[in-house]
Amino acid sequence: MVVASRTTVESNYDRKSELMAIDRSKTGIKGLVDAGLAKLPRVFVHDHLNLESKSGPPDANIEIPVIDLGGVNNDSTSRAETKNQIRNACQKWGFFQVVNHGIPVTTLEEMINGIRRFHEQEPEAKEELYSRDESKKVTFNTKIDMSQALIAYWRDTLTSVMAPHPPAPEELPAACRDIMLDYTNNVMNLGQTLFELLSEALGLNPNHLEDIGCSEGLYVMGHYYPACPEPELTMGTGIHTDSGFLTVLLQDQMGGLQVLHKNQWIDVTPIPGALIINLGDLLQLISNDKFKSVEHRVLANHIGPRVSVACFFTPHLYPSTRIYGPIKELLSEENPPIYRETTVQDFISYYDSKGLDEKSALTHFKLQG
Repeated sequence: MVVASRTTVESNYDRKSELMAIDRSKTGIKGLVDAGLAKLPRVFVHDHLNLESKSGPPDANIEIPVIDLGGVNNDSTSRAETKNQIRNACQKWGFFQVVNHGIPVTTLEEMINGIRRFHEQEPEAKEELYSRDESKKVTFNTKIDMSQALIAYWRDTLTSVMAPHPPAPEELPAACRDIMLDYTNNVMNLGQTLFELLSEALGLNPNHLEDIGCSEGLYVMGHYYPACPEPELTMGTGIHTDSGFLTVLLQDQMGGLQVLHKNQWIDVTPIPGALIINLGDLLQLISNDKFKSVEHRVLANHIGPRVSVACFFTPHLYPSTRIYGPIKELLSEENPPIYRETTVQDFISYYDSKGLDEKSALTHFKLQG
């Protein structure tokens, strides 16, 4: 379905002013919905939006891999099999779901409930956190691409930097404070296991990725996608790849996340108790394209809300002079480096400047040859 922009758009329409008005309200998209919104404000309408797959309908039987982590820490046979499954998923998909990951289902459910509680509070309880100041450790805002596109997405988000320097507990919203501390501690532990398995899947020492700082930083985004009156005109999250090393995503049972695989948009079917793992651009860079960071998106829906929690293992939110490039142990005469070395700050600065579009930031860092 191709949707063009509305024909009634005036030539003097000021997109930036409308975006600023949304920010000034400090109530987010939920505030618009609660006020009785029946049609999308133009700033949410994405011109020439194409919600179909890129080359016809996908095979309904294609699903991202589901990997069982049970036994990886006490059974060498299971660990070897799991490592092979992860290698295959990272090479072919860049996404997989994990079950038996060690985080209790009750913790997952309470994390979803905590994020929902935060977003469904009275506006006055949230507005003091509404900000786009990235120097703050805890913020709340509506997703707006502030690059040249100036596009708003149908999503409100609570964000927090949880590692290596977490906020003081009292800085976190009371509605989700305790569960956020508990859940992110669990995710950090899971991240250690995942980075060990990823290292082994690359043929490296199990501690290699951890030793170069891949697991040090954790940035958490608690998303809330309200029911949308015209979901065919907008997106919950636009097409993008993640910038960091690894993302651990917890989603409710609403669905809406799609992954681009072999030029087809594939639904990521919610599995109770599972977590979604995807690789970021920096991991593709240091693996020298052995592992893939792939495009994904979230559809808007007339049913809602959808709640999800994304935990990004990324080093860009704390001072670091570390240089990242293709891992030397993965290079040879037959496999020369594909990318140039870069600081994290330079990489993220370019990633942010290009905005959410369909062109990978990695292209900018490829060596000429």
